[in-house]
Amino acid sequence: MFQIKIALQGKGIKPTYQRMLILDYLVGNTEHPTAEAIYRELMQNVPTISKTTVYNTLNLLVEKGMLVALTITGSEIRYEFKKAKHCHFYCTRCGGIFDLNLQCPVLSSEQSEIEGHVVQELHGYLKGYCSSCRDPKQNN
Repeated sequence: MFQIKIALQGKGIKPTYQRMLILDYLVGNTEHPTAEAIYRELMQNVPTISKTTVYNTLNLLVEKGMLVALTITGSEIRYEFKKAKHCHFYCTRCGGIFDLNLQCPVLSSEQSEIEGHVVQELHGYLKGYCSSCRDPKQNN
């Protein structure tokens, strides 16, 4: 938790217990949870945490560049700790979101300009069936 505190302070964020708890949860999470899922999970151990605190903290951490807000489905926002650039795969059956390590010159920072346009952000995702949902008989 000490590293979480230092990371928050480094971004000019007061490291309250709730903020450290939320960021710590997301650093160790690979499932790209929604704010509701984060709230439900954290309130099991900290019943005094409020939804408002979770939402406000997530918005602050996104604003400060510590988290990424994913809007792949168009109907919900999922969150992940900001790490190396990567793409996402969305399973249209189970709703899971998975990190993909694809080779792309823009992702690897080899190229930051395309046809005269300067790239500041890249949001790449693919949709289909994940390996668990795929029906091997139909060869989806």
